[in-house]
Amino acid sequence: MTTAVIAIVVFALLLFIGIGIYNRLVRLRALVREAFSGINVQLRRRADLIPNLVETVKGYATHERDTLEAVIAQRGNAVAARGVEATAAADGIMTGLLGKLMAVVEQYPDLKADVNFQKLQDELTATENELEAARRYYNATARDLNTRVQSVPDNLVAGPFGFTTEPYYEDKDPAIQTAPQVDFAS
Repeated sequence: MTTAVIAIVVFALLLFIGIGIYNRLVRLRALVREAFSGINVQLRRRADLIPNLVETVKGYATHERDTLEAVIAQRGNAVAARGVEATAAADGIMTGLLGKLMAVVEQYPDLKADVNFQKLQDELTATENELEAARRYYNATARDLNTRVQSVPDNLVAGPFGFTTEPYYEDKDPAIQTAPQVDFAS
């Protein structure tokens, strides 16, 4: 009789531990999805600002049409991207194009002084800051989930219930992987 009671207690204990692990994995997966949604919200906000920014720049920089058209075309690609890798790739391209757009702006002092442009640039800067925070939050939640999915005893529950690791939100731009060269001799 005591062996049966011990077996039942051990089984109940393992069941409760398994349920706890399962619920923790569900919560972490939900946090990862929420974090990725936060990135998408900021990317949408940035995409919505871009046409206004481009139209403002167009009024001053009519011969910079190639850069402006590339920004608008990439805006569509960025909005259509699905999944972490595709979204990160489209985001990286858009970030580079926005850098080129700001380089164009530097050539037009009247544009830089334009109140509408200043407001749009401030909104874009704020959005980029929010996007940076959203990327960090996503990677932190993905790290937490990935650690649990790969650690014992959580991996004993994760595998059978279909929990998998999530990819990190990474910028594949090789330019950010190397330190810039500084030359004071020139």
